[in-house]
Amino acid sequence: MAEKLAPEKRHSFFHGSQKVFEWDQTLDEVNMYITLPNGVPTKLVYCKIQSKHVEVGIKGNPPYMNHDLSSPVKTDSSFWTIEDDILHITLQKRDKGQTWSSPIEGQGQLDAYAADLEQKRLMLQRFQEENPGFDFSQAQFSGNCPDPRTFMGGIRSD
Repeated sequence: MAEKLAPEKRHSFFHGSQKVFEWDQTLDEVNMYITLPNGVPTKLVYCKIQSKHVEVGIKGNPPYMNHDLSSPVKTDSSFWTIEDDILHITLQKRDKGQTWSSPIEGQGQLDAYAADLEQKRLMLQRFQEENPGFDFSQAQFSGNCPDPRTFMGGIRSD
């Protein structure tokens, strides 16, 4: 049932007409997807993840992306992989349940409506995680959605 509350589609960040990256999020993590240039050997690609910063590039060239993150991440459980010429960066949120409006500070922020939809989806993911026998995929909120991190005492830790 949890997969019913997974992101329906990825958000895209464009600079001009060029797609820089796509991204989505869950209660626990933010995922970034970057299409690699044709013909670049994967062993030349690098990604450096720090608590509040990410750097991505091709060795021997200036970084493609060298930006602060919107919120801190757990570096020991964040990682990156390459599959089918897509660099997939998984950033483990330090604050589980926090709704990110973009992975990159000041770049490609979601509009207020999209941010509200994300917060509602994350809240339903939280309900689903805490009540695995119930299906919240069709649930709706009327009015403002509470913050998934703090609602009713906050997220339970394992």
